[in-house]
This record gives sequence, structure tokens and C-alpha cells, in this order.
Amino acid sequence: MAGDKVKQLSDAEFEATIKSDTPCLVDFWAPWCGPCKAIGPVVEELAGEYAGKVVIAKMNVDDNPTTPGKFGVRAIPTLILFKKGNIVDQVTGAVGKSQLIAMLNKAL
Repeated sequence: MAGDKVKQLSDAEFEATIKSDTPCLVDFWAPWCGPCKAIGPVVEELAGEYAGKVVIAKMNVDDNPTTPGKFGVRAIPTLILFKKGNIVDQVTGAVGKSQLIAMLNKAL
């Protein structure tokens, strides 16, 4: 199943995940968010297509309030692309797959 390729992140493991040498796209979301549900399948597809090149992760903002606050996440879905702990790109809202692919390619 594609969902197995998406890493579920918590506040506790966030820093270690984004500081690795492998770029990491974090999808900040919540179960009650309609646009988050809309973009979810696209994020899962990308996790399959970029397996081994980019870590694709999701963070539930309700369960993990510390990290989204630290990065100024005020609206969801917000997707932030990290490379070695630095923000490469960021997008808010349910964007198309082509926009996410262009974003991921900036870190490769």
C-alpha cells in the first residue's frame, strides 16, 4: 500500500528526520481538514515515486503542536521541503501534483 511509504512524524523525531542528508517533505495536516484529505493521495503517490530519494512525511498538527508553531504553520495543509535541516521550499493549500514535483526537484 502506498500509505506505508509516508512516514508519520511526531515532535520528538522531527529534528532528526529533517536534518538527515536525504531531503524531507513534511505535510502538516489534520484529520478534520478537507483540503488535507484532497492532497493526501497525491502525497502518497509522490512517496512511492520518490522512494529512496526523498523522505515524504506527514505530521498531524493536532497531535504535535510544537513543531508547526516553530515553523509558523498557520494554515493547513502546509508542505515544507527540508534539506539538511534548512527550508528549501514551502507551499500552503491543496496544490497540484506538478507543483509538488517541481518543489521536490529543487532539493535533488
